[in-house]
Amino acid sequence: MNTPIKVLVVDDDQNIRDSILELLTLEGYQVDSAANGKEALEKLSSLKPDVVLTDYLMPEMDGITLCKILKNNPETMDIGVILITGVNDLDTRVKGLLAGADDFLNKPFMVPELKARIKSLSKTKLYHDFLKDYQRKLEEEVEKKTADLLKANLSLQMALNEVKELSLEIIYRLAKAAEYRDEHTGYHIQRISHYSTLIGIHYGLKEEALEVLKYASALHDIGKLGIPDKILLKPGALTIEEWNIMKLHTVIGAEILKGSRIKYLKAAEKIALYHHEKWDGSGYPEGLKGPKIPLFARITAIADVFDALTTSRPYRKGLSLEEAFEIIARGRGTHFDPDLVDIFFKIQEEILSIRKLFKDEHEIPHLFKVSQVSSS
Repeated sequence: MNTPIKVLVVDDDQNIRDSILELLTLEGYQVDSAANGKEALEKLSSLKPDVVLTDYLMPEMDGITLCKILKNNPETMDIGVILITGVNDLDTRVKGLLAGADDFLNKPFMVPELKARIKSLSKTKLYHDFLKDYQRKLEEEVEKKTADLLKANLSLQMALNEVKELSLEIIYRLAKAAEYRDEHTGYHIQRISHYSTLIGIHYGLKEEALEVLKYASALHDIGKLGIPDKILLKPGALTIEEWNIMKLHTVIGAEILKGSRIKYLKAAEKIALYHHEKWDGSGYPEGLKGPKIPLFARITAIADVFDALTTSRPYRKGLSLEEAFEIIARGRGTHFDPDLVDIFFKIQEEILSIRKLFKDEHEIPHLFKVSQVSSS
């Protein structure tokens, strides 16, 4: 069943109002009336008319003023306004157009003409209402889809965070496993991680790369899990045969980490395999040379050698800082990437601060509980 067209008749002449009201009601319209513009405004909210049929001259508020008010309000601007004027009242028509009137009806008017004009304007009003309703529904749907997307994005972010936490948990436990193989390594792994990160900061690595380097470098010696205790923990110098077995920890480490899709472990695989390669190609296991050695492995190599030189072992006493720095300097361009050696010496005070923080003889926070050391 179609909703009847709603018409508000505004005229100060009671007889005219009653005549039009009766006529339109018989034609199936839903009609109400008002004696002037002010009274018409009071009835808008209850009737919600599709068309307002208003006389021009009325007390308190005339038809032109009523039209201006309706057309300047976003809530009522789509209501069709028919202004009733005299036959040759050109001045009133101009004012009506400026006020926003949609149509005019000359006095005296014919009933068919009145019905035709009301029907035409009501269609326009219904079309505007349809567009507004469509836009509202569209906005609601967009809002719902946006909320669903935000919810899905939040769920995805939570899942990614869980994957990251799982990745770091794996690294933590692998690093701890390597630590437990050799009770004399102390906080070697933690120092390597922070030395490497600090070098990476001054090299200009981005935040994401620095985080990967920080955690991946901790697994550089994971391959020592596969080295027999009699060699790994031997208190004296290794024989050539034993040394060849010890060097296999690079290959073993890479095999342990091989095939992972986790970015930390993928980077750690290369570090484990190549951190004993040398800039001049005399390292192992593949004898890579210069920039062919992955950057993270070149960075970890300097950190690893410096820490090994300055740390005491059962079979030897750690070197002094001066001796260790001298060996690093001599290795510039042969053992180590020369640019990284330059950075290492530029930040040596910060390196020493990390070394002081991670002294083996004191109980200190674990690598994964300490904030990243930043450059100053």
